[in-house]
Amino acid sequence: MALKAGIIGLPNVGKSTLFNAITKKNILAANYPFATIDPNVGVVSVPDKRLETLYDMYLPERVINTQYEFIDIAGLVKGASTGEGLGNKFLANIREVDAIVEVVRCFENKDIIHVEGNIDPRRDIEIVNYELILSDLEIVENRLLKVEKKAVTTNDKEGLFEVSVLKKAIENLKSGIMLRLVDFDEKEVKLLKTYNLITIKPFIYLANVSEDDLLNGENKYVKEVREIASNEGSSVVMMCTKIESELSELDEESKKEFLNDLGIANSGLDQLIHITYHVLGLKTFFTVGKDEVRAWTFKDGMKAPECAGIIHTDFEKGFIKAEVMSYDDLIECGSELKVKEAGKARLEGKEYIMQDGDICYFRFNVTK
Repeated sequence: MALKAGIIGLPNVGKSTLFNAITKKNILAANYPFATIDPNVGVVSVPDKRLETLYDMYLPERVINTQYEFIDIAGLVKGASTGEGLGNKFLANIREVDAIVEVVRCFENKDIIHVEGNIDPRRDIEIVNYELILSDLEIVENRLLKVEKKAVTTNDKEGLFEVSVLKKAIENLKSGIMLRLVDFDEKEVKLLKTYNLITIKPFIYLANVSEDDLLNGENKYVKEVREIASNEGSSVVMMCTKIESELSELDEESKKEFLNDLGIANSGLDQLIHITYHVLGLKTFFTVGKDEVRAWTFKDGMKAPECAGIIHTDFEKGFIKAEVMSYDDLIECGSELKVKEAGKARLEGKEYIMQDGDICYFRFNVTK
């Protein structure tokens, strides 16, 4: 399941340094706007300690984490919606992602220039969000011009519904409201998502701080970001991208020692990955065996045949049953055999809603 999170923000806020840490790729991270011109794409493995335990139990040839993409997009500037800076190139790239990670500079450093001249998270967030709103407004207004006359003339039910949703979106965007903060019903949201609008996507604010602030606690800038996020119902991750970049160069054992020395339980990067995973409404099921132990990503609420189809389309087409046991039951019982002896192994049908931590073997039959 190819899911994507986009990293955005003003120039010189730490986006490319964060991307370096995420993907361990040495991309250009320079002290001037537009150092990153083309979007950089990196596949990210989701940390999951359950895989380590399953590896110890099955001793497979390989272990595969569930993954998704992070995309680093060039710094946004005031006026991007009308073509300033990288303008529409930036905004076109960001429309392809499922969630937004907005990096906000929350550190002072006279050696790193700020495109607006000083540190002000509220202003920076407003600049970025305003440009996204203007860009979405242009799309929905153009769509309304295209469909309204025909819908009204023909009195088409679906067309009139689309017109009403577009007008509702336009009214809110003109009021400076991100569409993800508007009370749309499920059908309205489904329609709006077909336009690939940016402001309807879930947001995570990443407060990028200095090394000292990471160790000493939140500064005034981070508190301001948290206040904004709280009012929106969004998540915040406080991170020092410089430290994360250094951590990414270490092996797992050295990384743990470094974090212990800093007095930090989990890296900011691990927090970001898990929060992004949660925000996207994702869960994990497992397949196990001597050849491979693997984690698979699925959307919350998906049924067994749909999850089987994530592995291979034939599994969904010819779905018969799913042999299921939970990870927790396996750990409690100690082996597959003992799970079965305890009566905790199950055969589930087409209506079974998959749960996080399910360990599955799918029965299927496809006749040619």
